[in-house]
Amino acid sequence: MDYGTLRGVITLIILTLFIIIVIWSYSKKRKSAFDKAANSIFEEDHKEETNKQETNNV
Repeated sequence: MDYGTLRGVITLIILTLFIIIVIWSYSKKRKSAFDKAANSIFEEDHKEETNKQETNNV
């Protein structure tokens, strides 16, 4: 196996991994987990604001 063939095989492996990652990330099974992770920052901010308001009222 020469250097050109090796580079071709490695390129095909990387392309295959890329396609697998894209399919995994856009699958319907993962959508709810990604949506939850995307919205988690807003939930934490809301909790902190609620805690600040409660401490100010006391």
